[in-house]
Amino acid sequence: MDKRYEVYCLMDPHFYDAPARAEGGETAFPQALGPAPDGWRRAEVDDWIAFRPGGGTLPAQGWKIHVSACLDNAADILTTVREYCVPRRIAFKFLPDRDTLLLANAKYAHRGSSGKFVTVYPADEAELEVVLTELGRLLDGRTGPYILSDLRWGDGPLYVRYGAFAERYCVSADGEVEPAVTDGDGQLVPDVRGPSFQVPDWVELPDFLAPHLARRGDGAALADLPYRFESALHFSNGGGIYAGTDARTGERVVLKEARPYAGLTPDGRDAVARQRREREMLARLRGLDCVPALHDHFEMGGHHFLVEEFIEGTELNDLFVDRYPLTLARPDEAATADYTSWALDVYDRVARAVGEVHARGVVLGDLQPSNIIVRPDGSVVLIDLEGAADEAEGRRQALGAQGFTAPRSMRGTAVDDYALACLQLFLFLPLTGLLTLAPGKAGQFAREAVRTFPLPDGYFDAAVRLLTGGGGTAGSATAEPRLRPDRAGWAEARDSLAGAVLAAATPGRDDRLFPGDIEQFASPGGGLGVAYGAAGVLYALDVTGAGRHPGHEEWLIRRALRPQPGTLLGFYDGLHGVAYVLDHLGHRHEALKILDQLAGEHWQRLGLDLHGGLSGIGLNLLHFATATGEPALQDAAREAVDAVAARLGPADAVPEVSGGGHPYAGLLRGSSGPALLFLRWYEHTGDPEFLDLAATALRQDLRRCLLRDDDGVMEVDEGWRTMPYLADGSVGIGLALDDYLVHRENEGFTAAAEAIRRAAEGRFYVEPGLFDGLAGMILHLSRAHPAGTAAERDPAVADQIRRLARYAVVHEGRLAFPGEELLRLSLDLATGSAGVLLALGAALHDSPVRLPFLAPPPARHAGPPSHSVPVPMEKYGGETS
Repeated sequence: MDKRYEVYCLMDPHFYDAPARAEGGETAFPQALGPAPDGWRRAEVDDWIAFRPGGGTLPAQGWKIHVSACLDNAADILTTVREYCVPRRIAFKFLPDRDTLLLANAKYAHRGSSGKFVTVYPADEAELEVVLTELGRLLDGRTGPYILSDLRWGDGPLYVRYGAFAERYCVSADGEVEPAVTDGDGQLVPDVRGPSFQVPDWVELPDFLAPHLARRGDGAALADLPYRFESALHFSNGGGIYAGTDARTGERVVLKEARPYAGLTPDGRDAVARQRREREMLARLRGLDCVPALHDHFEMGGHHFLVEEFIEGTELNDLFVDRYPLTLARPDEAATADYTSWALDVYDRVARAVGEVHARGVVLGDLQPSNIIVRPDGSVVLIDLEGAADEAEGRRQALGAQGFTAPRSMRGTAVDDYALACLQLFLFLPLTGLLTLAPGKAGQFAREAVRTFPLPDGYFDAAVRLLTGGGGTAGSATAEPRLRPDRAGWAEARDSLAGAVLAAATPGRDDRLFPGDIEQFASPGGGLGVAYGAAGVLYALDVTGAGRHPGHEEWLIRRALRPQPGTLLGFYDGLHGVAYVLDHLGHRHEALKILDQLAGEHWQRLGLDLHGGLSGIGLNLLHFATATGEPALQDAAREAVDAVAARLGPADAVPEVSGGGHPYAGLLRGSSGPALLFLRWYEHTGDPEFLDLAATALRQDLRRCLLRDDDGVMEVDEGWRTMPYLADGSVGIGLALDDYLVHRENEGFTAAAEAIRRAAEGRFYVEPGLFDGLAGMILHLSRAHPAGTAAERDPAVADQIRRLARYAVVHEGRLAFPGEELLRLSLDLATGSAGVLLALGAALHDSPVRLPFLAPPPARHAGPPSHSVPVPMEKYGGETS
């Protein structure tokens, strides 16, 4: 799970929202509520409140000071810093309230920025030394979490690093837009903010910082330990978990690190407090073989370490992923029965282990598949007891994983009982994360599991009663969302989905119009774009016949014509995509204005991809050049396609596994995006060179695919998992392959396209979204058929539409869908209801519905493709003709 999403769940029970929206609440610091001092300017920047003296100028970059703080001393530290900086006219910024400070220092907060409470901006190195000396003296003895990205000044809460003062951006080596500083040659380069202190190559460390750097590098204590650290198993903001060896005995051990004042849970406890509790609980459970044995504990460099038995085995979550039969395109009855027997046994073993722990008066507090190790002999061990507590305390749950966290009303052993009920359901339909939004879906999931697996009668009844608060059993069907794959069902679903989208619009906000994924808040202007913003939602509403919405279009126009600094440029993530959608909606004049504004941007340095890089920009420029006949746009489009061609490389220029040095494969971030650009350019010019380039790009992506032996499905191989999805998986590659095969026959490409189609026929996907879920499969399968006929012609399409109902939530009387991680609803195109709407429209609407730049359904697929015997992998790179 991506732990970033938990932070964005705190502001709203239904939608993801930025933590900064909570500013000014009950936990606000007084300095955040009052005006700026006379002669000063006050500004709100993301999560921060910035004070800057009027008339002064700061350099664009330099050495900055960070002040860390704990929840209980933050207000006092902020008072001290403000009273020091204001009379000396030194600029500073700070987090506005205790809630934001807690989130910034939570267990899964970003390790490179965690701990930073106040930032002070000295004008030069001379002022830097004075401030560190004087303010350090004033704050001496105050505690705060260690800031991993910085160099600590003495023993107090002051830290320093070299970085950007002003907001400037550049394109990193992998094509991402990042905050920037100027290097020694005057070029903008990424301002690296990792979990370790680094001095840029072109910067000289001031002499007065050298003793502090030398002190940080002292590793003598590590050499004196009786334990060898061998590999890192896991990192969080609270510390690392390492595999190691006891040098005295040769026994393998696990060493768990806890950082003081860091890794906070909502109850305010830090990692050290939780580790102390884990040690106490393991001591109480000593002798049970269902928990790790406690060996030792020690402190080193201010960090605390727990030494535990190393458990040989595999996490239950990993075993589940490897065994779950619904990930196969066509699982047989024997495989399903074998899995059922295994899952029933594992659950019984876990339930007995939990009972043994409860018998010792201990509550686990964080029972979930990643905290269960299955030994080679099938026995289970419950690990990671930092959330454990004495049953007599009646504590609420402080830690919890998505889909296994009990309601706040539950305390004591009831917390573990709830997690056990979730696990029982999860092992057969792993969608328990949705229960946070819709507890009643437990019965729906149980009924589907019973229809699919040979389970004992009444197997889920007790679990469903617990999960729904007593509201039914697995057999008592209540009203649940359904999607019918016919014309009447389409009209009903479209009206309901569009109504939910429009009802949740927030035209009074500047940052976003429609609630969507947390990517809306990742960069300035994130709420505008095609993937996660207003442009994609308005496009989906229009092409599916759900209407035009002039007020919302005006919202988008106003903000796109005056974008915030740092707004991205690309097609799916930025302003090129906004221009395309506005043109599609009839606002060509405004769209061309946006393109004029972008003409001076250095988009040539972006990556090659379709999502935010040159392929998407090139396709958009070609669209406008064709539509307007403008020579300058034609020249710019040619510049983009030439740049992609020059940088593409041969078919073997990328590793066979995308995890081996190349971050992505697929349509949006892989080589299939360039392939689509070359295909459209071939259609524009008739030059076969571009068809050859498209074939090379497709081979690059197919090199990173895996053909599964068990069911003939082809997916992108990321080394540790395979991906079928539209954005970064094989189904997106399949869309580009289909377009290529319209123009040129290729036996290997044809076989690959059919193997990819089988990936879209799977019986289970974790999420419903268009880019990374089931909706993308429906879009892919529907593309082979004329508008409005896919569900009639292809039973696989109808089945996938029905399966979408697994994820559907009734929100204020209308259908809506959860986004990434299933924790909150999303309305955007990439992850939420707008993408589901577009996919359903591709299958059922009586006019063609497709993503931009994807051609109409290829004529060669007049009916469902035959499922021929797959061609061996080496054939996928065969000759082009």
